[in-house]
Amino acid sequence: MRDAAGLDDRLSQWRERADRALTHALPASDAPPQRLHQAMRHAVLLGGKRMRPLLVHAAGALFEVAPAVLDAPATAVELIHAYSLVHDDLPAMDDDALRRGQPTVHVAFDEATAILAGDALQSLAFAVLADTDTDDATRVALLRTLAQAAGVAGMCGGQALDIDATGTGVQLDVAALEHLHSLKTGALIRASVRMGALCGHADSAALDALDRYAQALGLAFQVRDDILDVEGDSQTLGKTAGKDAAQDKSTFPALIGLDASRARLDELARAMDAALEPFGPCAEALRALGRLAIERDR
Repeated sequence: MRDAAGLDDRLSQWRERADRALTHALPASDAPPQRLHQAMRHAVLLGGKRMRPLLVHAAGALFEVAPAVLDAPATAVELIHAYSLVHDDLPAMDDDALRRGQPTVHVAFDEATAILAGDALQSLAFAVLADTDTDDATRVALLRTLAQAAGVAGMCGGQALDIDATGTGVQLDVAALEHLHSLKTGALIRASVRMGALCGHADSAALDALDRYAQALGLAFQVRDDILDVEGDSQTLGKTAGKDAAQDKSTFPALIGLDASRARLDELARAMDAALEPFGPCAEALRALGRLAIERDR
């Protein structure tokens, strides 16, 4: 794991494994109802970093969990992520026409189909997770973890806070913005790491340390996303650049400036390293994913 080339190979293998598992989990595009199935596949299979599945595999590897056991939670969390993007892009939400360099689902198909595709991806996620090859107690813990992260105490709650704060002309303070993103973005990232560890029957001390890592990673991911929205372009980002400012959203660059946002990223990188210190070199894959989140598209 200390060898950079070997680590890159391992991450690539996990990413390819995640893509195969997602392809297998999704309904065939030529099976009825074809339009819905095609929209689901469009939402999931046309690119993506697969950060969340990679986190499941990297956390599970800490406890020597077989990759086959991790396939279900890795697939489930990516399906939830994909459904959230489909709904987030809808005209009633962020109203975006571009995602992963492709037309968003409601543009490529239609709005009603996009709503149904998101709903179907969400339910499919829990069906896949319920079939995880593990004991019943762990399976229930996985289901609870993902449900809490996806619901009002996690992603949906954060999205609601974001909607309430958008277009008001009033910027959130930093503490409120960090709380919003700990739900909207961070909850699924924490769930990804925790599910991998749960499959390895991690003890409470290990789970606490991994939660601290994931908390810092989730916030770092969003801070970097906010910076990229200012500095990036649509072709690089794979989505419409500059939308945060156009929609009068509270962002870290808007609140504290670009230099302070970059300094916050450095703080979060140190927090991730500190949280992973007890695991030693075995956590190098998690460290690498933290670096990818911070350094992407620089």
